[in-house]
Amino acid sequence: MDSQYIKNQNLSSPTFIINTEVLLNNLKQLNILRQATDCKILYSIKALPLSTVLENVMPWVDGFSVSSLFEAQLAHEILKGQGSLHLTSPGIRTDEWHQLAPLLTHISFNSFSQQQQITTLPQSHTASIGLRINPKLSFLNDNRFDPCQRHSKLGVDIDELWQNDAIDSVNGLHIHTVFSATDFMPLVKTIEKLRHYFGHRLAQLKWINLGGGYLFNQIKDYEPFIKIVTQLKHDYNLEVYIEPGKAIVNNAGYLLTTVIDCFISDGKHIAILDTTVNHHPEIFEYQRQPDLLDHVPKGKYSFILAGSSCLAGDILGEYQFNQPLKIGDKLIFKDVGAYSLIKANRFNGYNLPSIYSIQDQQIATLKHYQYQDFRQQWYAD
Repeated sequence: MDSQYIKNQNLSSPTFIINTEVLLNNLKQLNILRQATDCKILYSIKALPLSTVLENVMPWVDGFSVSSLFEAQLAHEILKGQGSLHLTSPGIRTDEWHQLAPLLTHISFNSFSQQQQITTLPQSHTASIGLRINPKLSFLNDNRFDPCQRHSKLGVDIDELWQNDAIDSVNGLHIHTVFSATDFMPLVKTIEKLRHYFGHRLAQLKWINLGGGYLFNQIKDYEPFIKIVTQLKHDYNLEVYIEPGKAIVNNAGYLLTTVIDCFISDGKHIAILDTTVNHHPEIFEYQRQPDLLDHVPKGKYSFILAGSSCLAGDILGEYQFNQPLKIGDKLIFKDVGAYSLIKANRFNGYNLPSIYSIQDQQIATLKHYQYQDFRQQWYAD
C-alpha cells in the first residue's frame, strides 16, 4: 500500500483501512491449499466481523466459524444459506438456543456437560454434533494464548474422551491448539496423538475441524499440512475443515493516525496521537508493540508514541525517524486487521476510528461513527 498516497487523501483521523487487494491475495493463497487437499475453509469472523470483509471473503470460503449468537446471526445474514455455519464456544447460553439452533449447520460442544444441557432442550435442530477436544499438547509458553494450558477451559480432555467412548456418539471433532503459528509442527503432533488414541474409530466420524491459529501466509512449507489432510481423508473418509481468521485479515488492516501534541518528558520526546491503545486493546493486554510503516531502524530521532486517553499505560511504543515528528504529522500502523476493531472501545469518550477500504488506489468510505453512536450506547432507555 502506498502510505504517502493514503496520507495525502485528507481522510478523517484516526482511520482504519482495509486493503482489499491484500485480503484477496490471502484468500487466493488459501484457495491453493483448498484445491490441493479438498479441505473446507471457514472464516473465523471473531477476527474482524466487518460486513464488507465478510462479503469479500464469502466467495472464497465454504462458510463461517462463530462463537456466539450475535456472530451467528450476522454470519447467517451474510451467507443467506450459501455455506456452512459452525459454532464452538465455552459459553453457549441455554436461553439463546432457540435462536441459535435454526442457524447452525455444525456445533462443537466444549464439554460433556454443555452437550447434555443443550441437546436435552426442546428446541429441534439439524446441526451436525461434534466435540471440541483438548489433546493436552501445549505449544505456547504464554498461558494467555495457550488453549491446552493446565486446567484449560477449552475442550474435553482427550483422556476423558477416550475413556468414555464418547467419540462413538458424535459426528465430528474440533481441535485448536495454537496462536499465530508459523509452521505446522503442532498440527503434525496433534494428529499423531489423535490417531494413536482413536485409530480406526476416527472413521466413524463424518468430519474434523483442525481449527485456526496458523498464519498460512507466513508459512513457506505447506507439505505437512497437505499430507495431514490427504491422510485424514484417505484413511478415515473425513471432511476436513480449517477456520483461519487472523491469517485472512491481519496484514490487510492499517491504522492511520495523526500527531496532535509533542513534548519532552524526562529527556525523551513524546508524541501524542489521536488514537489510543483502546482502539487496539491487545497492545495493552499483551504489551505488544504494533508495527509502524514510518519507523526507520536506527533513525536519528526517537519518539515515544502515546495514545490520547488518560490511561498511563496508553503507550504504543518507541520508534525512530529520520526527521523529528511535529504536530499534524500522519503515521500508519500496519498488520492491525485482526482483533483491533472488534475489541476497540470508546474509553474516555474518544470516538472509534472511521473505516475505509482501498483497492486499486480507490478509497471507499465504509463507516463513520458519530456522537449518537456513543450516546445510544450509554443513554438509559
